[in-house]
Amino acid sequence: MSNEQIITALRAKGMRITKQRRIVANVIAENDGASCKDICCIVRNMDKTIGTATVYRMIKALEDIGVVERIDMIKLQ
Repeated sequence: MSNEQIITALRAKGMRITKQRRIVANVIAENDGASCKDICCIVRNMDKTIGTATVYRMIKALEDIGVVERIDMIKLQ
């Protein structure tokens, strides 16, 4: 999904499009399949003012509206 499609989906759910949300949406769009931790690290490298909680809330919001899908990884030893 592209950055603009993510932004459109957020707007359709009545969410304001802030600078932070645009950055997170862009990182998600450009890093398909990245883990939440990876997304958070990339976002923090781009803008130190964006907190970890902000990134995780955004990911959760996108999951709730069906834009992203959570895949639980279990390591078997």
